[in-house]
Amino acid sequence: MRNFDFAPLYRATVGFDQVADLMDRVMAKETGQTNYPPYNIEKTGESAWRISIAVAGFSADDLSVEVRENALIISAQLAEDQTGRTFLHRGIATRAFDRRFALAEHVRVTDASHVDGMLHIDLVREVPEALKPRRIEIASKAGTKRQLVENDG
Repeated sequence: MRNFDFAPLYRATVGFDQVADLMDRVMAKETGQTNYPPYNIEKTGESAWRISIAVAGFSADDLSVEVRENALIISAQLAEDQTGRTFLHRGIATRAFDRRFALAEHVRVTDASHVDGMLHIDLVREVPEALKPRRIEIASKAGTKRQLVENDG
């Protein structure tokens, strides 16, 4: 395994202390993390995404979608089979799962839907007006001020 030295980044950044924590989380192997259930992440717009998770065999009541501490947590718990069915082959995995996604700041869940065995979760980044880029006025020595110009970007 490679070790990365992030010291050069600290010389040119301010307030990014959590970057090292994020990299540690990504680089660390979680033994409990599996590839079940399979999922897709697609970009649906400039600041919008959709996570689609294959949840065949689960109803909407069996699924839980929760946002907690900048993490999206999707879990499922199938109720015990009380019908007394006997399977000769069971290829559809309906075991309980807990899938977590780290969310960046200002990313929020806008919608969740369960259609045709797929759970779709829509996300959007909404940066508050106060955090959007803006141009600051500069005072000159003569005491005149340049106008503050808002940037639409």
